[in-house]
Amino acid sequence: MIIVSAPSGAGKSTLVKYLLSTGLPLEFSVSATSRQPRGQEKNGREYYFIPAVEFRKRIENNEFVEWEEVYKDHFYGTLRSELQRIWDNGNSPLFDVDVKGGINLKRIFGHDAISIFIMPPSVNELEKRLRKRATEPDDKIKMRVDKAAEEITLADKFDVIIINDDLEKARREISKVVSGFIDNR
Repeated sequence: MIIVSAPSGAGKSTLVKYLLSTGLPLEFSVSATSRQPRGQEKNGREYYFIPAVEFRKRIENNEFVEWEEVYKDHFYGTLRSELQRIWDNGNSPLFDVDVKGGINLKRIFGHDAISIFIMPPSVNELEKRLRKRATEPDDKIKMRVDKAAEEITLADKFDVIIINDDLEKARREISKVVSGFIDNR
């Protein structure tokens, strides 16, 4: 399993999309969330959008490998059924998850997973990227920037840290790390 985590706006989704285009035997693990879709997001593609009440019921039914209440009433998690779907297709799950989710998945799967932290060049650059997205109001951006400062302190809990200050360089690094991990399995 390949786990890619980062503070919001650090470029993890861009790097995950790149990995999926390389031809490696990877398949995107669609996470579940209780938040509303943003922009052009579609249910079952970027996330499974599940209302908070139903999300809590699924937690009680042990349907998640891991889950986290990232913000108040905003849950994110990995459905057991999603992993089974990917394994049934003969592929390895590729996770694009928040930092706590990445730490949880690594703890659960141990040596069967590699965890990669995408480090932004700086918190200021991260804020610029979030503002450029133009998908959220200022108060949400401030909340994400504050959270990012905390998440950066957890980078040492990951197997590999890739600084995303040059996208092409970051692509080469993540491809080399993931290919090496798969080749050694």
